[in-house]
Amino acid sequence: MNLILVDRKDFTAPSRVEISGRRFDHIQKVHRAEVGDEFTTGMVNGRMGTGTITAITPGRVEMTVTLDQPPPPALDMTLVMALPRPKMLKRILQTVAGLGVKQLYLINSWRVEKGFWSAPVLEKEQINQALILGLEQAKDTIMPQVFLRRLFTPFIRDELDTIAGDTLRLTAHPGGRAVCPCHPQKSVTLAVGPEGGFIQREVDTFEQLGFTSVTLGPRILRVETAIPFLVSRLFA
Repeated sequence: MNLILVDRKDFTAPSRVEISGRRFDHIQKVHRAEVGDEFTTGMVNGRMGTGTITAITPGRVEMTVTLDQPPPPALDMTLVMALPRPKMLKRILQTVAGLGVKQLYLINSWRVEKGFWSAPVLEKEQINQALILGLEQAKDTIMPQVFLRRLFTPFIRDELDTIAGDTLRLTAHPGGRAVCPCHPQKSVTLAVGPEGGFIQREVDTFEQLGFTSVTLGPRILRVETAIPFLVSRLFA
């Protein structure tokens, strides 16, 4: 936790917050904080700054906060990703939030198991908690938007072209004909398949909408490995 994220319900006065629960435990057990210690602090979907501890009581920390700095710039990319396994999804959500992706579409695919869509991790509260962990790690405050699309064809037919707009359209695919570009100097819409990749019919459907199938080389990577690799190649 490199950033203490607060929201409106934490405020007891315009510049004063009271923190409990997981954040309190981290401040106490990991940082071994004392009155007067300062921490990087941010408001969810707002500005960042400094929080100074003014009091510590059993189960609670009081801080005065000065939020006068903007969060880091968002990644100029929309991510369209086939729904991964539930355990992997938690990690990927943290990674995506930490990388600065602000729009994520979780979609169906032929290789996505139907049971994945009923997993508890897709509940709004659990998604938000995973995203918050990623923001805390990366020192960011802006929550990504996560959209669930359970039907592949209607999403591709009715939404994707508008979502992608005037961006560079890429599909990450092991059999891609081109190498993933570096620093394209343009907004990107990136589609990433499930473990095993999109089937060829799905790849063809993306290509019909102007997506170029790109590869990272001969190695077959897990989704959780491929995403940071792709982002670093595109934007580092």
